[in-house]
Amino acid sequence: MILNPTKEAQMDWQFAYDAYPVNDDMIWLNNCGTVPAGKHVLSAVASYLKGYSKSGHLTDVAPRADVQKGIKTILAQLLNCETDSLAIIHHTAEGMNFISHGLKLTPGDEIILLENEYPSNVYPWWHWQEKGVKLMTAPMADTPEEFLENLKACINAHTKVMALSAVHWCTGMPLPINAIGKLCKDNDIIFVLDGAQGVGTQPIDVETANIYAMAFSAWKWLMGPLGLGVLYLAPEAIESLSPIFLGSSSVPNEQEYLPYKTTLKNGADRFVASTPNYTDWVYFLSALEFLNNIGFETVQNRLFELSRHLQNGLAEIGFEVLSNNFSDHPSAIVVSHKPQTATKALMTQLNRHNIVAADRLGRLRMAAHIYNSPQQLDQVIEILAKI
Repeated sequence: MILNPTKEAQMDWQFAYDAYPVNDDMIWLNNCGTVPAGKHVLSAVASYLKGYSKSGHLTDVAPRADVQKGIKTILAQLLNCETDSLAIIHHTAEGMNFISHGLKLTPGDEIILLENEYPSNVYPWWHWQEKGVKLMTAPMADTPEEFLENLKACINAHTKVMALSAVHWCTGMPLPINAIGKLCKDNDIIFVLDGAQGVGTQPIDVETANIYAMAFSAWKWLMGPLGLGVLYLAPEAIESLSPIFLGSSSVPNEQEYLPYKTTLKNGADRFVASTPNYTDWVYFLSALEFLNNIGFETVQNRLFELSRHLQNGLAEIGFEVLSNNFSDHPSAIVVSHKPQTATKALMTQLNRHNIVAADRLGRLRMAAHIYNSPQQLDQVIEILAKI
């Protein structure tokens, strides 16, 4: 499903290929896991560190306020929200803990999670079981439409929260988040989203999807650094969630340490307790600007083009591709298996050729990003065909 095929057909992606040194020695197809750094990132971080080495935090290279504003502005445009609704945190798990521990639930309430969900959206909810809140699991399905029906069957009068992922990390299937958001709104349910596999590769409009709160990592489709993430809170979430940690950065005028403040920042930044790893901010802004200069819609189109190329090639050599079950819902994650062939054997062969993929639930998971080329994907298919 190419949203703008004319523009896409005119794009020459060699600049993206050349921007990533990993291509010199490897074919990296685990981009839904982590993404290596590009040359633009190396340049931005080196420039900042050089400035920091000369004058510490007084350096005029990459001023903190400018970098923070740059990150939030790009993400706010991408997600259709206000910059005050965003806070730069460490990872999805931290954000989910902020959300989960900040909610006000009572014994007898129920929370719906996703079957075979990534741990970052499971462990943060476990504490509720000790408080009399029941955790339910919505079973996965072969298509988004079937999953929506499964989800409807899980709802009852006690359902208060749904905490789901935008894309299932083991199958690559996008969840119908707009339909889920409407379902939650109609049933007065809080919709919490793990956006780690969705932001940057799937269109996510937080208002249209009725998302109360969301957390996601920087180092997957957004090509940012390990150890950096983002928290999104709708205006009502900012006012109703209770911060579980407080520090100097939680309050207004944070550089004025005394007298102590009795109020919190107005926006989502009240959930940022103290000093961040600022070098990662510089890294992240460089990565976001690289994507934003291309255009996120164009990026998403390219991701889907590459995944289709890979899907078609795998099917031709006898692989069963899960995304063929939901072809009307494109995904950048390609999950497949070859009958009568162990996935571990496939992984071993790929590793011998410096091809990075992943084994998920006994299936081969591959995910190309814009710096990968169709020629690389053809090499992978050729190698797999020989097994």
